[in-house]
Amino acid sequence: MPPIPSASNRILNTTLAQRVMSADEAAALIHPGSQIGMSGFTGSGYPKAVPMALARRIGEAHQNGQSFKVNILTGASTGPELDGALAKVDGVDLRLPYQGDPDMRKRINAGEINYVDMHLGEVAEFVEYGFAGKIDLAIIEVTSILEDGRIVPSSSVGNNSTWIDCADKIILEVNSAQPADLEGMHDVWYDLGLPPHRKPIPIVRADQRIGSPYLKVPFEKVIGVVCTNGPDRATPFKAPDEASRRIAGHLIEFLEWEVKKGRLPHNLLPIQSGVGNIANAVLFGLQESRFEAMTAFTEVIQDGMIQLLETGKMCSLSATAFSLSPEGIDHIMPNIGKYRDQIVIRQQEISNHPEIIRRLGVIAMNAMIEADIYGNVNSTHIMGSAIQNGIGGSGDFTRNGYLSIMMAPSTAQKGSISTIVPMVSHVDHTEHDLSVIVTDQGLADLRGLSPTKRANVIIENCSHPDFRPALRHYFTRATQFSVGKHTPLLLSEALSWHRRYVLSGNMLEQSNHIESEWLAPLAAVGP
Repeated sequence: MPPIPSASNRILNTTLAQRVMSADEAAALIHPGSQIGMSGFTGSGYPKAVPMALARRIGEAHQNGQSFKVNILTGASTGPELDGALAKVDGVDLRLPYQGDPDMRKRINAGEINYVDMHLGEVAEFVEYGFAGKIDLAIIEVTSILEDGRIVPSSSVGNNSTWIDCADKIILEVNSAQPADLEGMHDVWYDLGLPPHRKPIPIVRADQRIGSPYLKVPFEKVIGVVCTNGPDRATPFKAPDEASRRIAGHLIEFLEWEVKKGRLPHNLLPIQSGVGNIANAVLFGLQESRFEAMTAFTEVIQDGMIQLLETGKMCSLSATAFSLSPEGIDHIMPNIGKYRDQIVIRQQEISNHPEIIRRLGVIAMNAMIEADIYGNVNSTHIMGSAIQNGIGGSGDFTRNGYLSIMMAPSTAQKGSISTIVPMVSHVDHTEHDLSVIVTDQGLADLRGLSPTKRANVIIENCSHPDFRPALRHYFTRATQFSVGKHTPLLLSEALSWHRRYVLSGNMLEQSNHIESEWLAPLAAVGP
């Protein structure tokens, strides 16, 4: 790779060039209790230098017995220089709308950080409506500042335009590690408006551009410009394992059937794919499928989507951010300019907007932690109470997609946990929103099925054989002894599988601390 130019060469506006300062000087302008909107979405385009300097300042304050915490609002997850650094020094009072950092997660689950998990498509309007209170400061990573003051966004747009509009003051980080050729790839729309004057969004194709490739930043708000040269967080992806390959196979076979039945066109409808190893396995499966000329209207662009572009299997990608592996960054970013006509990076209130998702007929494919036999899905919490990351944008797409698909291996923790359970321990996506559940065992098409028919299909097609007899036994007794027969439920047992795991380490293992109610004979069970 050629040497990375200095960020100072990216600041071409003379007015803002006079406001260049160090990260420590910028952090000194931040007050305890500040509510800060920061750029960043799924590990890309987040500020790196100022949050690290702020963390040092907070750590010093705590050592001197002073209280110092801030509220952090972002687009989605960031990186260790932001979430990780601030969590380690106990510098965060409130965090929203999504996180993925282990130190941040640990403090949230310990009750030390107030965490508001939100649909990512609703964050911008939540702030613009005033529901979040005052935004004191925006800290935004950008690629460059042009002579006339136009701002070239970074590798994500996220909620940046909202933070800039709503914040009292702004600090810009100009990151020379971001390719200058990102210029022209973004599409920021400023005409949505607020109720009762909200306008329709004029997007009728996934690749359509309706806005500006630049961010509008009022000069009078900018209190500092910091030069940085740091890479985005890059998450390595594992090679697809057998379970992921089987999930991808079931899903592609289903999509082929939908085309055959005339419910999908031959090039499918625009694809949305969540982040992770299963999602990448599906993308690799699409690479080997018969589908051609595909499009994507999604949140993040992963390695697999770029490969689909490069081979011609996909024509265009629309998202709000990149989310690449280290290999993907090395391969893609030095040549990003050649994808400019095929990739659109939008703000997340557009990329995740229900109006567009429903109009385009997006095929939504997301990962889950568990599903119950009626099709309710938990995608955020372990054993009901410990947050993993957050709902992200999966709700935006699942609720409004043409096909809403949730995927997971049929077991977790070396087979001690069943992904299919009598009742989920936390509900993120209700039975009303799902079309399809897929595991390595098979696929359950839930469209048009009543709850009891759903239960049979999910148990027989998606559950692991080790857990299937217990699920059948539970459902049989529930249909006999539940108060109502529409959605049969045994209140005393619905969450007993989770309790059994917490006490014994296995959802099926008998323990001295818990009665194995699902093994009780039918005659011994009353209503």
